[in-house]
Amino acid sequence: MTGQEWIAAFAAELGLEPLAEADVEALLDLAGVAAHASERLAAPLTCYLAAMAGVAPADALARARALAGT
Repeated sequence: MTGQEWIAAFAAELGLEPLAEADVEALLDLAGVAAHASERLAAPLTCYLAAMAGVAPADALARARALAGT
């Protein structure tokens, strides 16, 4: 199973629509900012926190970049 297939299947398992491509890109960038500004473990947990806060991926990315000073 590819990564995209896994994500689509897991979204369906959770009763969610598949992720939009723009959201995928923003989340990957968000994870990258978090990992480079801190430790690797910050990447998935930052994405989780953004989701828990109900923040759109692009907004979360902008906030993370501001926090990281990038």
